[in-house]
Amino acid sequence: MKINISPYLVTLLLFLALRPGIACAQSNLNDSTRPDLQGLVQFEANRLAYADSSTALLAFFARMDSLMLGHPDTLRILHIGGSHIQADAWSNKVRENLRGLSAFGPASRGLLFPYSLAGTNNPSNYSIQGNRARWKGYRSPVRKDSTLWGLTGITALLTAPCDTLIIDPNLPGNKREPYRFSALRILTDAAPASYTLELLDSMVQVLSDRTDTLAGYRELKFSPELSRARLRIARDTATDTLPLRLMGIDLRNDAPGISYVSIGVNGASFETFERCAWFGKQLRLYPPDLFIISIGTNDAHDSGFDSTLFAQRYGRMIDQAIAARPSCAFILTVPNDSYVRRRHPNRNTRIQQQAIHQMARERGLAVWDFYAIMGGLGSSHKWYHRKLMRPDRVHFTALGYSLKADLFTDAFISAWEKAGDHAPGSIWQRIR
Repeated sequence: MKINISPYLVTLLLFLALRPGIACAQSNLNDSTRPDLQGLVQFEANRLAYADSSTALLAFFARMDSLMLGHPDTLRILHIGGSHIQADAWSNKVRENLRGLSAFGPASRGLLFPYSLAGTNNPSNYSIQGNRARWKGYRSPVRKDSTLWGLTGITALLTAPCDTLIIDPNLPGNKREPYRFSALRILTDAAPASYTLELLDSMVQVLSDRTDTLAGYRELKFSPELSRARLRIARDTATDTLPLRLMGIDLRNDAPGISYVSIGVNGASFETFERCAWFGKQLRLYPPDLFIISIGTNDAHDSGFDSTLFAQRYGRMIDQAIAARPSCAFILTVPNDSYVRRRHPNRNTRIQQQAIHQMARERGLAVWDFYAIMGGLGSSHKWYHRKLMRPDRVHFTALGYSLKADLFTDAFISAWEKAGDHAPGSIWQRIR
């Protein structure tokens, strides 16, 4: 039985039609700026390896089918990494690509961090503005920094008596239905009596103000829903002289759909995330249905790189996600080819590639091998000359990140389509 073509299927069908040239997700680019990808992108490697033997990922795809067919569900995707993810360029493009594949409006925008308050670069698709002079940032990858970190790997301390934050998850460029939220949660270890939270909107009625000191958060529920909020945080300096530690802000609603949260911090590695004492605790607050791991570039740049230790740390992060959600599906992404101090390609990435594939085979997980897709050792130099990478041959240009997101989306949809070929009643069998 076929189903009617509705707006939420248009994104998928267009993507399928234009997939051979990865054109759909690049449709926002002028033809004159679109690079010739032949000989640059190894399209045969652009797939999710081992996806068909990953029971958890197949179950996730089945839930994607159900969501596409109009059955209410909330799928939570968590994508973790370093500077590539902190900038939220390619991860946001994937978020927007997948966001259209739902019969419902946008699910929760989820966990965000006010990077600008911590003195580092903030993604361009949302903003959390305050008085920068009233905050001090600490990043887990900075060895001289020391504080309490959680899932985001970065903490901002409110050192002044108070500040007002303007929170906007819908900056220009977000062309889809805006994110709205009916609850706002801050992640902090501060005692509830040591500070106050106030929503500065006369039209909003706060329905509940709840603190969970063990889990480390405070949550305001309110009505009506907001698409933008002004939040005043005031410390009780008369009784508590310690700064307030802010480890994240979560914008929540109860809407079904796909909630894609990306968390990253510049310079992050598996070692630096292990410095985050509350990582596992906060991961249990946000148990992912799909966990995408894009860590490894900074591990490989360590002069004392140890492949055995790398695999052990990688495995420990996977174990923490499974402890948070036993049914969690995984996509392990192999880091891109990169140069060391702009001088020579990093050979450690090829060792990581082998370790990640071995781990995936042993655990029944999927792998997106971007190192192979780029062309392997030294390929970042070619990408740089096509204006897809920056001079450091580590990070990408806006065009490069856009292409990376399109390639990932294509591999994801291809694996989902293949799974649907063998699943009676799947969305794929119904639209053919």
